[in-house]
Amino acid sequence: QVQLVESGGGLVQAGGSLRLSCAASGRTFSAYTMGWFRQAPGKEREFVAGIKWNDDSTNYGESVKGRFTISRDNAKNTVYLQMNSLKPEDTAVYYCAAGLLAALRRVADDYAYWGQGTQVTVSS
Repeated sequence: QVQLVESGGGLVQAGGSLRLSCAASGRTFSAYTMGWFRQAPGKEREFVAGIKWNDDSTNYGESVKGRFTISRDNAKNTVYLQMNSLKPEDTAVYYCAAGLLAALRRVADDYAYWGQGTQVTVSS
């Protein structure tokens, strides 16, 4: 079992930055591939970024490539999402997810554990 708690959301102006954190419980954090997803009102949950458990390889959704960076600190059981050049269309609830995955996955159903989400609002 893994429990995930996100933090770092808030209100920011367009062009600004935020860093989200996701703290995980459990002693096997390093075995989990981690992902960030987001969901805006009336829209489906969207893949944002993922980082693989064993080699820290990463992948990103097309809409955030070049602006967002995912990273992890296994010693702190924490995964981060650095978000730069934020746009109003980045406004959403951001969720951290974990899964025992052999490869990076973009599909929400592939991840077994989820945090409660943190709101990010970008004003124009």
